[in-house]
Amino acid sequence: MERPAGVSARRSPSLPDYNVSTSTLAFDQHFTTTPKGILLLAEIVCGMLVWILVGGTDYFHMSALCWVMFVAVLFWILTVCLFIIYLTGLHIRMPQIPWTTLSLCLNCSATVLYLVTATVDALSVNQAIRGRHNYNCWAASAFFAFLSTVCYAGSSYLSYHVWKTTEEEQ
Repeated sequence: MERPAGVSARRSPSLPDYNVSTSTLAFDQHFTTTPKGILLLAEIVCGMLVWILVGGTDYFHMSALCWVMFVAVLFWILTVCLFIIYLTGLHIRMPQIPWTTLSLCLNCSATVLYLVTATVDALSVNQAIRGRHNYNCWAASAFFAFLSTVCYAGSSYLSYHVWKTTEEEQ
């Protein structure tokens, strides 16, 4: 069977014309090299180390360490979601959401709660026997919790400057 050489594609006049986009999300390769991208990656890695180190022990016997796990997992999930949103350019496709304000609120609350969490984690190290598995894991998680606090404080600083410049432009 032979096909006709020129097949014309015409729209039927009875079908409505919907504005349907078939494009996919963009991937911003350079985002991970920006200060914001580097800090988000550092927050993800340090936060993951906090909850892995605490989660690998018998933390559930101490309510203070349950708080550490809650904060670490919560902000890890939120940070991963925010990283994916910025990496894929979804924040540009949804301009109705105030991303700068959202990022500022997330980073400031993470800084404060991680500071409390890191302090609680460091004080909980005294509950473990020196040289044992729990002691080493809790001490390392306290270190990474303080490091996460510094990363979130840096992100808060960057978010504040972006927020301040967008407020001045309006």
